[in-house]
Amino acid sequence: MKIKKGNLVDIVNDKIYPAVLYIENGTITKIEESKEHFSSYLLPGIIDSHIHIESTLLTPEHYAKEAVRHGVIGAVADPHEIANVLGIDGVDFMISNGKRTPFYFCFGAPSCVPSTPLEPAGAELGSNEIEQLLSRDDIHFLAEMMNYPGVISEDKEVTSKLKSAKKHGKPVDGHAPMLNSADVAIYAKAGISTDHECTTIEEAIEKIDLGMKVLIREGSAARNFDTLHPLIASHPKQVMFCCDDMPAETLLEGYLHGSLKKAINLGYNLFDVLRAASYNVAQHYNIPVGMIQKGDSADFIEVNNLQDLEIIETTIKGEQVYERNTAPTPINTTVKTINRFDCEPITLNDIRVKPTGKRIKVIDCVCGDLLTETHLTEPKITEENIISNPDEDILKLVAINRYCPKEIGVGFIRGIGIKSGAMATSISHDNHNLVVVGASDEEIVKATNILIENKGGMVVTNGDKTEILSLEIAGLMTHRSANDVAHIQEKIKELVFEMGSELEDPFLTLSFMSLIVIPKIKLSSKGLFDVEKFEFTSLFEK
Repeated sequence: MKIKKGNLVDIVNDKIYPAVLYIENGTITKIEESKEHFSSYLLPGIIDSHIHIESTLLTPEHYAKEAVRHGVIGAVADPHEIANVLGIDGVDFMISNGKRTPFYFCFGAPSCVPSTPLEPAGAELGSNEIEQLLSRDDIHFLAEMMNYPGVISEDKEVTSKLKSAKKHGKPVDGHAPMLNSADVAIYAKAGISTDHECTTIEEAIEKIDLGMKVLIREGSAARNFDTLHPLIASHPKQVMFCCDDMPAETLLEGYLHGSLKKAINLGYNLFDVLRAASYNVAQHYNIPVGMIQKGDSADFIEVNNLQDLEIIETTIKGEQVYERNTAPTPINTTVKTINRFDCEPITLNDIRVKPTGKRIKVIDCVCGDLLTETHLTEPKITEENIISNPDEDILKLVAINRYCPKEIGVGFIRGIGIKSGAMATSISHDNHNLVVVGASDEEIVKATNILIENKGGMVVTNGDKTEILSLEIAGLMTHRSANDVAHIQEKIKELVFEMGSELEDPFLTLSFMSLIVIPKIKLSSKGLFDVEKFEFTSLFEK
């Protein structure tokens, strides 16, 4: 029998008292109120209500190892990214790898693979595959339904997926920013139960009034805590915390721990904050995580006080998985690598652009914004080939289908800012083909072929300098630790900044330049795409 002492924060019964927990076989068998004085506090563990683990570039096992250091003991995970590469095999990899560590992984069935049929992905999950996944005990929900037009228009495939979720009694996650009132009513009535894309408090309350839960998000690409935190007081049972996307660097720095501290320091009711971080999530997704009650699984975190929330210890199913000032247990990295990478090395001739018009359409990107504009300019031409013009910040952009050889789209972009060298990545939402940008054709070809040789990753080349983070798992993740990944990413960023870019996160910006469902203009491996007209368009002005 194990014994644990501390000031118990009971969020089920809204009280705090000194207590002694008795633990046998991972279960709390008895709780005694104590007359002793304790300096530390015992809280339920944090659960992230929506994350794409692939965004950390870590395997679920390595992600969990870092998460528990910040009091996170579970995650509602959408394996959307790896599913776009490998389909059900990718989902199975995430589940299998997650089982290697004590952690509450709640994986869903990705609802939108591919995100659009207009561009190539590595897999397709239709209604039959979704039914197959949702019938399984290790799939707990239908992941974010990004195809809200399909929900509203009652698209046959979308409707079938929603019916499967209802049939198996599993919740459906939403993704529906800025819908009008009529459309959001249809969306909610279709069975969508959450949304993490609210941009105003009015939008959030409208969705809550329709029965949806609202997720307060503090991620890498989007944050809404500062806008939505009043919901913690006004609608405490309808809110949860999430990060959505998060690089390894942020995971190392503090994760959702920061959202809790901010909410408590703003004066919100402690029990409301802690329920949004744990109880509300566990209830909505039927996660069998303990809430420090008699008969519960022994899941809790120990903190120094209720303001700083410094994590002293994290316990899952009675097992101490993190203790402050104790060296972590090394992870066995002998995991089978899974990938799909069928493209071939490219040549200079593959990315030549013959001038057939006076002006070209250039993707105009802005730091911190996924939206782009169209910029018209006269191109720089040499030997009947349009090339990059770094002096004017007009760079050649290349998108390459990694699932079949020699499907290459070429365009131009303004706003990346590099004056020399090239950047290449296999993280390219949502299909994860290759996207490359460079100050010269030669550097583009060099960076691309290094990326292909490594079967995915992040590459920067600049003359005789090269930095690379290999992502051997689906071109999205690595077996390396979070510290290793963050260190390599820092070296990559340093070289990109040395090349002239002033973007806060150049690779994050680059990774969205081929996502042809976000306006106004993007580049697919099939060519330049006008999102507003929703059709492919010529590189040249008519």
